[in-house]
Amino acid sequence: MSGVMKRMGMIFRAKANKALDRAEDPRETLDYSYQKQLELLQKVRRGVADVATSRKRLELQLNQLQGQSTKLEDQGRKALALGREDLAREALSRRAALQQQVTDLETQHTTLQGEEEKLTLAAQRLQTKVDAFRTKKETIKATYTAAQAQTRIGEAFSGISEEMGDVGMAIQRAEDKTAQLQARAGAIDELLASGALEDQSGVARDDIAAELDRISGGTDVELELQRMKAELAGGSSQQAIEGGKGDQQDAPRNTDKFNKQ
Repeated sequence: MSGVMKRMGMIFRAKANKALDRAEDPRETLDYSYQKQLELLQKVRRGVADVATSRKRLELQLNQLQGQSTKLEDQGRKALALGREDLAREALSRRAALQQQVTDLETQHTTLQGEEEKLTLAAQRLQTKVDAFRTKKETIKATYTAAQAQTRIGEAFSGISEEMGDVGMAIQRAEDKTAQLQARAGAIDELLASGALEDQSGVARDDIAAELDRISGGTDVELELQRMKAELAGGSSQQAIEGGKGDQQDAPRNTDKFNKQ
């Protein structure tokens, strides 16, 4: 059973793969791949924007801390000038704490600035690749469409396409049926002529009737031939008679001419 199940699974996967291959359109696949690359490029750009936003926020915080540090320094000087050393010491202590925060923020700012540069460069490179892929995609799609059209035209001319194959089969079936009907009609005519089949029109025909018809037809021909011969013979006799009369009329004339001489 395990072997049978494995074989059935392999057959199913093979048929599914074949069906998918027939259903797949390379142009649609290319468009889908291009769309996914555009989505990836959009994500990279969004990442660049997020890093730039974080960097800008750190810069604002640094500016605020530096302003506060400068203010504490001024306050310490004023307190010391007034003889308030304790206040001056407190101001300088707070300023030192702010400076530590400024140092940490500057480190983060440098890191974010480096990440922003890397992401910007990656986005530029990805944009170049996406543009190149788009050009190549359109070229492949145009070539595929032209090849597909040329193949369909060739199949139509050669008659091997599915549509033309169906038309050719229909024509062949029509010709076969026509030839079959013609052969059947000829066979029926021969059988009727020989008397093997009964004439349903009400006039029975057998061998004797067919022979009598043939003799009658031959007799009519013979009678017509005899009539034509008689007409020809009568015409010849009439011409001979007319010719003899002409000779008799010419004879006296010749005699008179002889007597005058």
